[in-house]
Amino acid sequence: MGGGAAGMMAAIAAGEQGASVKLLEPNERLGKKLNITGKGRCNVTNHADLETLLANIPRNGKFLYSAISRFGSQDTIAFFEGLGVPLKVERGERVFPVSDRAFDISAALERRLKALHVTLLRERAESLLVEEHAVQGVKTDRGIRRADAVILATGGVSYPATGSTGEGHRMAAEAGHTITPLQGSLVSLREKGNLCARMQGLSLRNVRLTVFESGKKIYTDFGELVFTHFGLSGPLVLSASAHMRRFDRKEYRLEIDLKPALDEQTLDKRLLSDFEKYANHDFCNALDDLLPQKLIPVLVEQTGIPPHQKVHEITREQRRALLQQLKHFSIAVAGPRPVTEAIVTSGGVKVSEVNPTTMESKLVKGLYFAGEILDTDAYTGGFNLQIAWSTGRAAGLAAATKQEGERP
Repeated sequence: MGGGAAGMMAAIAAGEQGASVKLLEPNERLGKKLNITGKGRCNVTNHADLETLLANIPRNGKFLYSAISRFGSQDTIAFFEGLGVPLKVERGERVFPVSDRAFDISAALERRLKALHVTLLRERAESLLVEEHAVQGVKTDRGIRRADAVILATGGVSYPATGSTGEGHRMAAEAGHTITPLQGSLVSLREKGNLCARMQGLSLRNVRLTVFESGKKIYTDFGELVFTHFGLSGPLVLSASAHMRRFDRKEYRLEIDLKPALDEQTLDKRLLSDFEKYANHDFCNALDDLLPQKLIPVLVEQTGIPPHQKVHEITREQRRALLQQLKHFSIAVAGPRPVTEAIVTSGGVKVSEVNPTTMESKLVKGLYFAGEILDTDAYTGGFNLQIAWSTGRAAGLAAATKQEGERP
């Protein structure tokens, strides 16, 4: 059940084994969320070895070892190129279609489903049919669908407009599974205060972001971010958010190095040069060569230097305060944006209740899980889609061996 990345891969894997497969998807088209990933370009996977893939899955990566070792990024690349979609590798080993069109990925999957005679049913699953700890089929809004194996690949709770409404988690819970708390991962962040709101719309490229958890540095990276009315967003922030998982128990703070290409000594020389140039100007009017206009009044305020103090009057201690702000511009984080705005869901079906090799439930025979419904998630860069392909493949292959009749 579920016509997203994991569900389509599972249906294809089962169909390739000769199983009779029915794919339940109420959306008007398959791969709705897949088509908006990577800003519509679809970051298919990451061109990385097994060790690197697992290192980029902070949530239950060990559970995925078997699935990814049997169908890793090289297998994903070969799979899609075998379906006629040429791929390319970009910065950070991210893999995209050469066409830069996510639709080409979903269209290739749909063609393969048709070639395998997978039956697509535009029906919404309402509940699992379980008797004596074994799945018997699915009740949908159109009636009963009997099956010897059922794969739940209904996604998480992020981007609910794409169909990820959490219904799969409800059905899994009704079947006896534990659902770990659902929260957003790869999500924008809310700030404490209004520094970001005052710089709303300002985008910074080539900055370094460092995350502190209750005073301890836990993550740092280099890239692009944007200030918003609520806080911070952009690729750098989304990646950082995946490391910030304990807002209920920890305090989080971000530091932005606005000039990461310059060490403090070199940057101080740059400041002295600019101060000489603007010696008779007010301090607030002496930073135009160094910073974007929207950032200047906020940063000036943070330094504690009076904005209209003449530059030639600035002391060494004041210049040191400016240097500190340029290298360690600090923002206190209140928490993440709602999970509905997150790229992926953190939390889901507890993995200790699932066989890591087959993705079959340990509680209900013939019930399988694939993709974001599981309590696994990864950093940005194609790793989350690789989880979908790997778990979908494992579930589909295993479910096909169960078949004696029909399966959704």
